[in-house]
Amino acid sequence: MQLGMIGLGRMGANMTARLDRDGHDVKTYDPGVPSTAETLEELRDQLDAPRAFWMMVPSGKITEDTFQALLGLAASGDAIADGGNSNFRDSQRRHAAAAERGMHFVDVGTSGGIWGLKEGYCLMVGGDDEPVSRLEPAFLSLAPPDGYAHVGPSGAGHFVKMVHNGIEYGLMQAYAEGFEVMERSEFDLDLHEIAGIWRYGSVVRSWLLELLHAAFEAEGSHLEKIKGYVEDSGEGRWTIAEAIAEDVPVPVITAALFARFASRQDESFAAKVNAALRNQFGGHAVKAAE
Repeated sequence: MQLGMIGLGRMGANMTARLDRDGHDVKTYDPGVPSTAETLEELRDQLDAPRAFWMMVPSGKITEDTFQALLGLAASGDAIADGGNSNFRDSQRRHAAAAERGMHFVDVGTSGGIWGLKEGYCLMVGGDDEPVSRLEPAFLSLAPPDGYAHVGPSGAGHFVKMVHNGIEYGLMQAYAEGFEVMERSEFDLDLHEIAGIWRYGSVVRSWLLELLHAAFEAEGSHLEKIKGYVEDSGEGRWTIAEAIAEDVPVPVITAALFARFASRQDESFAAKVNAALRNQFGGHAVKAAE
């Protein structure tokens, strides 16, 4: 099939390469790298109607600006797919805005990271049946066998991807805590070796564990070259907000998000308050600030 890929970063470039490999006709636009088109208007003119545009750009303002630009230049019957990590409420809004102009909007939750070119991308797709069916050849090329599903109506794809990333936070934090317990223990443990054997037969084996083993192999068992500063891209926060709205307890995901917050503090003011209080009521010693 033919489509226009907007955004050729780590994900968009690899997705384009995987689609090319399967014989799809992919036109491209990214102002920062060589592309088939120098503007969105030129990209539009390179595509046959009804067109399919695929946005693979950072969530937030860039996605919104790109979507609004496409609304202004695309035609009735054209489809816009968003493969980034947008909030599902924004996707529902964009679906409604596109429908007012006779266009289609499809939200594509995409997981696979930099390994997607080789391994394929897990695709969680939300939207109306007609545009999803039209884009399905691309979905099937991008996903590994059994790695794609049309999970529901508009917003469902990004909602499922949001929860997926919330779960990811919890899994990563559990590995992080367990390996820290081992790293600080009285035993001289080879964490690289342990991560390696856990990949085979262990009930905690997973792709994340394979990636951790690779990280130890590249950086050493104590990860000396890496600063313990962990960002978040928003999906964990959104998952927790939806859980609160649904009265669903998510203590693991919440704790994992807060652990990321803590990782960014050079020194915790809350910890200072705790130390001061212990000193006040119990005379416990405090350490002087350096």
